[in-house]
Amino acid sequence: MVVLWLRRDLRLHDHPALNAAAQRAGERGGTLAIVFVFDRALLCGRHASATRTAFLLEALAELRAALRERGQQLIVRHSEPAREIAALVGAAADPEVHATADVGPFAKRREREVAAALAERGGRLVLHPGAFCVDRPEAVSGSVVFTPFFRSWQAAPRRRPLSAPSRLPPPPAEIAPGELPNLADLLPPLAGNEAPRRPRGGERAAWERLERFLGTSVGRYHERRNDLAADATSRLSPYLHFGCISPRAVEERLPAGAGPTAFRRQLAWRDFYAALMARRPELARCELQAAYRTIDWADDPDAYAAWRDGRTGYPLVDAAMRQLAEEGWVHNRARLVAGSFLTKHLGIDWRLGERWYMRSLVDGDEASNNGNWQWIASVGSDPAPPARRILNPILQAERFDTEGRYIRRYVPELASVPDRWLREPWRMPRGVQEATGCVIGRDYPAPIVDHRSARLRALERYRAARAAAQGHDRR
Repeated sequence: MVVLWLRRDLRLHDHPALNAAAQRAGERGGTLAIVFVFDRALLCGRHASATRTAFLLEALAELRAALRERGQQLIVRHSEPAREIAALVGAAADPEVHATADVGPFAKRREREVAAALAERGGRLVLHPGAFCVDRPEAVSGSVVFTPFFRSWQAAPRRRPLSAPSRLPPPPAEIAPGELPNLADLLPPLAGNEAPRRPRGGERAAWERLERFLGTSVGRYHERRNDLAADATSRLSPYLHFGCISPRAVEERLPAGAGPTAFRRQLAWRDFYAALMARRPELARCELQAAYRTIDWADDPDAYAAWRDGRTGYPLVDAAMRQLAEEGWVHNRARLVAGSFLTKHLGIDWRLGERWYMRSLVDGDEASNNGNWQWIASVGSDPAPPARRILNPILQAERFDTEGRYIRRYVPELASVPDRWLREPWRMPRGVQEATGCVIGRDYPAPIVDHRSARLRALERYRAARAAAQGHDRR
């Protein structure tokens, strides 16, 4: 028997594992079982997310319909993948399971467990590329800094994207496909609420989004990608995370020019963080820079709750966190500002921010989310000193939300505030506050921290951690 084990590769186009499994089934003159296993250890684990699970279910429903059009079916199971796949192959001679390779520690552990279960039955697990632009990001470069990695990544060989198969070998007649569950059946208490305006899941939506980006925004991406109010980014990250579209297919469609080149660099960042996670799985829980593993993070539940709920009194930070709650997605510039505020202004452990983002983001990807949080917290792959990453939310708003449209969109309390006061509404004279219907402390919170004081505390926090690490090294 030949089995295709789906995980984060929910598509038909450019799917090396699918093509290989179909070819092997054809060569054997047998059947092809295509299976997705709902693993509660993942769905209900520390990264449980209602938003992401709802997107996943939509992507699976669309894929199931596409498989039926090709004479196939989606087999759905619930439990540990090793147990369910072993049960599928049963006593079949020389069972062969194909899957797309992943990089996270949880994903690698599941691969080992499935491989061991198959080996007991004389079978094997065959892993294929397809999740990243290059086949094995961890083999591109050993550098933990992006720039040297990027140079090697640009020169790395690429495979050609594959067409979607028009027909597939038949499924095993004796195996019941099972039904897709409802979101309520899968939702653990810690998964949070589904973002009401999240994007629609599936391969069709992924290609629609790509075509829209190529047709409207990619040419000026290098100029407009940091414009918070504009729809100038690709918004492909959820589809790349779930494999509704292949990064190689995206890369292959990019034309020449400064905009596409800048966007391709973003694809490289995704591969870079995947490479770091593959080579250093401990990064899932600790800092890349050992000198900062002893930072004295603040224990301030009230400040954390204000950040999480978009009530910090800093309009750009609050807009970012409210966009996250509404859409399950946040503009990358706003993510960085909000991340800097949590870790530098409030001095709160980056892991709490990472965890909240993973709960809330439809594109929550362990490697990229972890890498970005460590980067903005100045404990990861960024070689710049911490002072460079203390982002002033007032100046960031002036630079990247020049007309205030982003802030007003997500913080409606400030809709009538004049431009002069929009980024620092606490400076409004009382009469202006009354006239605009935005009284600070009543209609919108006062700042929970002073930027200048917080900056000095942050610098001292990092200095103390470095000094402690150096003292430990000398002992």
